Amino acid sequence: MLRIPSDRFFARGVAALTLAFAANAAHALTVFACEPHWAALVRELAPHAQVRSATHAGQDPHHIEARPSLLAAMRQADVALCTGASLEVGWLPMLQSRSGNGRVQAGAPGMLMAAEFVSLIDPRPGAGGSPFEGDVHPEGNPHFQLDPKRMLSVAEGVAKRLQQLDPARRDDIQRRWEAWSADWRGRIAQWERKAAPLRGMRVAAQHTTFAYLWGWLGIEQVADLEPRPGTPPSAAHLQRLLEQTRAVPPRAVVVATYQDARGAQWLAERVGSGVPVLQLPSSVTDDGPTATLAGLYDQLLDRLLAVPR
Repeated sequence: MLRIPSDRFFARGVAALTLAFAANAAHALTVFACEPHWAALVRELAPHAQVRSATHAGQDPHHIEARPSLLAAMRQADVALCTGASLEVGWLPMLQSRSGNGRVQAGAPGMLMAAEFVSLIDPRPGAGGSPFEGDVHPEGNPHFQLDPKRMLSVAEGVAKRLQQLDPARRDDIQRRWEAWSADWRGRIAQWERKAAPLRGMRVAAQHTTFAYLWGWLGIEQVADLEPRPGTPPSAAHLQRLLEQTRAVPPRAVVVATYQDARGAQWLAERVGSGVPVLQLPSSVTDDGPTATLAGLYDQLLDRLLAVPR
């Protein structure tokens, strides 16, 4: 069940935006996406929209500078789509406040948090109150873009909100959502058949970036290179991991493309012969085989399946 706010502020906002777009049916929605996977999703559902991604796949979305160019984009946005679950807490509120754009303030109909549409793993109520805790999210792990089933739920929620905000294109968005969701469900079935050999695979990884991917595929993360969330691997922590995993080495050591791979390389070289370091994308890229959501999943599976047994 989609959780769409029903308070009076939200209802008035939807009505106001609906009237504005109805008065100018030729107006294309301007969408500010906090991460490139959300930009890619909006382009699938509403290709007429003008979409700007605040970040790229080579950046850590926890730590982004609220640059003037992002502030300008936020000022112009009709809609903003972000992850939520405190992923962007270090920079999104500043952009919202300084933009002065009422359409994308917290609680406004044009401000969408993808986390509203899914359940999250590993919630930590009360956490995140101290900078010494690192990148801890009390709501739960925000990296759910790497679970295709949760992506389906997000896409449905986003499609419904876009239909509310752009009634002139309601039918077109509905058709695109239905076609995309049917194709996506078929891809999920194909991916799961293809990935069957990965079930039970043991990996070490940095952070919990790929936790949803591991859960979907049945992969076990046996070690985290970070001594605490968001903190780079230390020599002492890596030494402890080496002692813990040497008897039964992981098949691979995994980091995201935006993470420094030196700690992973140190562990892989010592934990067992031939253990590879995989730098995997966690979001879509501007070009190449991971430039689409489907291509991102294809690449992730291909890279994991290529790891020697």
